[in-house]
Amino acid sequence: MSEFWLISAPGEKTCQQTWDTMMAATTRNNNLSTNHKFNIPDLKVGTLDVLVGLSDELAKLDSFVEGVVKKVAQYMADVLEDSRDKVQENLLANGVDLVTYITRFQWDMAKYPIKQSLKNISEIISKQVSQIDNDLKSRASAYNNLKGNLQNLERKNAGSLLTRSLADIVKKEDFVLDSEYLITQLVVVPKVAYTDWQKTYETLAEMVVPRSSNLLFEDNDSGLFGVTLFRKAIDDFKHKARENKFTVRDFQYNEEEMKADKEEMTRLSTDKKKQFGPLVRWLKVNFSEAFIAWIHIKALRVFVESVLRYGLPVNFQAMLLQPSKKTMKKLREVLNDLYKHLDSSAAAIIDCAMDIPGLNLSQQEYYPYVYYKIDCNLLEFKV
Repeated sequence: MSEFWLISAPGEKTCQQTWDTMMAATTRNNNLSTNHKFNIPDLKVGTLDVLVGLSDELAKLDSFVEGVVKKVAQYMADVLEDSRDKVQENLLANGVDLVTYITRFQWDMAKYPIKQSLKNISEIISKQVSQIDNDLKSRASAYNNLKGNLQNLERKNAGSLLTRSLADIVKKEDFVLDSEYLITQLVVVPKVAYTDWQKTYETLAEMVVPRSSNLLFEDNDSGLFGVTLFRKAIDDFKHKARENKFTVRDFQYNEEEMKADKEEMTRLSTDKKKQFGPLVRWLKVNFSEAFIAWIHIKALRVFVESVLRYGLPVNFQAMLLQPSKKTMKKLREVLNDLYKHLDSSAAAIIDCAMDIPGLNLSQQEYYPYVYYKIDCNLLEFKV
């Protein structure tokens, strides 16, 4: 289960006591969740007005950064293509798996100095993640174009003989070239009609060269035959061939064009391989950066919300709970019993969406304790 509940409750006599009470209610007696302390440093509180405004801004920033984290993760899966099962091992934060990072969370003092105001820290995060988002768009666009062009060429070189490129199938010696009067036509004949073809091709039009039919290539369903005729008989030959369910492919042997196509394919394939490694490295690094930023936003939100709800001086314990799917409902009930004294009105409105100015509760359930969900299942598909 990769869902966590990040909650906070006010310190009793000490914050340790708050922790012990919660542990006794959720773990020791009934094993409802795995719990970890969530360490938030002494951040600068600022004024109440700033906190109220920041509460709304952080909610928006939270969903923006979560969106970028998911986009980077999903694009990693897209780029890895056939190795999608390797995605999870590439989605790390600070070199460790996401659950380990969250459960052992330590504030990054170097990236987000706590001497700065809360507003400044949120702006640092916003700027950093916006940059990742913009870089992702431009890198993804360049790589997708390259991949798309290569796929188009590969598609041309695959599929049935009726549609695929014939450049890599035919050879120069299969054609009558540089003749004023004669031309070689390529005809796709269903395998079941080979006998009919041999019986009829010489009489499909006047001026077909006798015994000039050659089988050049076969796939599962059809064969590609070369046949030589006089140029002036082309239209008649095509018409009669169509009536007999033989398909004449429009193809002119042009060595320069065929060489250019092959070179383009090689170039695109080489370019894609060259870009793959650096792109995956960039995605790994920036996934880690974005995820770390996201969890720091969660920490900021818990801090701001706890001060707004529980007042000053700052005295609360932030806690990370990992419930199992079976225990979620029961855990919610136990927490509500444990903390309902914090907000007498909460009992009546639990699980209802409501809008309290500054507390930004319109988009989520409201509980008497501070609560945010962290879902580490970031991919749209299951690996």
